[in-house]
Amino acid sequence: MDGKIGKKIKVVRIINRFNIGGPTFNATFLTKFLGDEFETTLIGGVPDEGEKDSHHILEQYGITPIIIPEIQRSLNPKTDFKAYQKIKRLLEEIQPDIVHTHASKAGFVGRAAAISLKIPVILHTFHGHVFHSYFGNAKTQMFKQIERYLAKKSTGIIAISKLQKEELSEVHKIAPAEKIKVIPLGFDLAKFSENKVTNRALIRREYNLQPDEVAIAIVGRLAPVKDHDYFLNVIENLLSQTKQKIRVFVVGDGSKKAHIEERVAEIHQKYPNTIVMTSWILDIATFNQGMDIMCLTSKNEGTPVSIIEAQASGIPVISTDVGGVRDILEDGEAGFVIKRRDIETYTEKLRLLVEDSSLREKFSIFGQENVKYKYSYHRLVDDTRKYYKSLLK
Repeated sequence: MDGKIGKKIKVVRIINRFNIGGPTFNATFLTKFLGDEFETTLIGGVPDEGEKDSHHILEQYGITPIIIPEIQRSLNPKTDFKAYQKIKRLLEEIQPDIVHTHASKAGFVGRAAAISLKIPVILHTFHGHVFHSYFGNAKTQMFKQIERYLAKKSTGIIAISKLQKEELSEVHKIAPAEKIKVIPLGFDLAKFSENKVTNRALIRREYNLQPDEVAIAIVGRLAPVKDHDYFLNVIENLLSQTKQKIRVFVVGDGSKKAHIEERVAEIHQKYPNTIVMTSWILDIATFNQGMDIMCLTSKNEGTPVSIIEAQASGIPVISTDVGGVRDILEDGEAGFVIKRRDIETYTEKLRLLVEDSSLREKFSIFGQENVKYKYSYHRLVDDTRKYYKSLLK
């Protein structure tokens, strides 16, 4: 790096697609706030059908990315090769010091292009992984082999939680532990606690929520891995067990929408107008402030953004014990973490939260304090900047 003195450090950041979720926020804050000594180019694909486009987040921070439509989630040798060629041409033109990829498809085509050009530092962030609950055994084993090869050729690997690092190094043997750096996600969390009284009144009025009604939300893609069937089974159980008035909000869109609408219609035959399907909500910070409890029922997760945002909003959380959930949610302090198969305990703990407002208040205070700095973008940027510099040396 001696020849680089006085010059900016060039970073090319490549992300799967610009949809609502942790990777978009991560890529946005790292592109915007790394500092004057860095010059970052952001490249990404387009959202899948049913996913919400996240360009409004980039616009909010004044970032214009380069879009490569061929970076697609599904496996397709033809479009994947086109994406690889386009990325390679851009890398030849920019001549970066660092190529940093985020999530699986960007990690595959982006790192392959960077490896072929012998870029000095090649990094990949696992935001989640596809090593269970996505594909059959043969396909999963193939993905593992590809990831092991790419990890060997990468300068470093970033995991977003300690648990994810253990899974990558010990369970799935993707890379040795010493090659994996834990850098948790970071967000602009201030807006989640601003104007709480006004925003709460606004949302409660918009959805005609009564003062004694407890509002429960689940936020995320309507996709098999998020397991809304589990969630709706819990809600049906809860409705049969509690006298407390509740309203349930399913926020998101995706491939399982029609199926979830059918299931909601079934529940409404017995408990009318209990569940509201809102599709995507752009101003989730304001929406959250009208809610009382946030749920997550996923089969697999990296670091679920909705749980961090809920705690920043002062909402207690109840979640299945998957991915990095235990790293971001203190069980019994800011909410409850439940073993995935234990639907009875999930229902029981949700009922406890629904019926005990003082417990919700206690969890609310702890959760807000817990995530304030730990998951701020300031900490994310500091950690990443230090890591980049250590690898460039």
